[in-house]
Amino acid sequence: MIMLRSAAFRAYLVVATILLGLVSLPLRAFAHGFALPYARLWSAVLLEGMRRICRIKTRVIGLEKLPLDRPFIIASQHQSAFDTLVWMTLVPRPAYVMKQELLRVPFMGPMLKLTGMIAIERTAGSKAMRALLRETDRAAKEGRQMIIFPEGSRLAPGEKTALRPGIVAMARHTRLPVYPVVTNSGLFWPNKGILKRPGTISIVVCDPVEGADRRVMLGAIEQAWRDAEPLLVNRSEAQHPLVDNSVG
Repeated sequence: MIMLRSAAFRAYLVVATILLGLVSLPLRAFAHGFALPYARLWSAVLLEGMRRICRIKTRVIGLEKLPLDRPFIIASQHQSAFDTLVWMTLVPRPAYVMKQELLRVPFMGPMLKLTGMIAIERTAGSKAMRALLRETDRAAKEGRQMIIFPEGSRLAPGEKTALRPGIVAMARHTRLPVYPVVTNSGLFWPNKGILKRPGTISIVVCDPVEGADRRVMLGAIEQAWRDAEPLLVNRSEAQHPLVDNSVG
């Protein structure tokens, strides 16, 4: 049954993206100001499909720590495509730091460009860093909540890698607070394959970290992640796990 639900969700993603993309055409042409609210709706529609079809719920701990009426930076772990959707529904004016290639994705790419995401050509070296700071400045002035994945790419749960320094440059440049975030999204929405497992994705928002020195700030983010990881366990599910015994 899990495989059938996963396949149904894949079809739902494709159909919803095409339909929402077609509806977005007038917005792209005549109503740029509605691009971000529409993109947030788009993400909510996809996540609602995940909840209803795949039986994946979301649990957020510590959201009240975020000052949602002003700009800040989220330094999130990245395990799944879920992570690129969920903050569109959790903060009012999200701006993801993302790779520039996503702007070329049919339907979705043009909308992302209009929403004011921070698109960076990651292979451009120092030019990319200058672009990151310029776009970070713009997003901060617009009152955006910026989401960056310091690991650089999606990792399987438990996998570790050296953090990239872009988050430090953003924090130094803007003097905005940085909130580390941990998640276990990869357990339910794996990075590879179409299989989606029922359960509850947990997201934990940590206290803000500081550090003018690159090594100190990156170390503080990693330490905050380690300290928060025990909170990812959903006690009720641990005691009464959701098991799919049906046959697809």
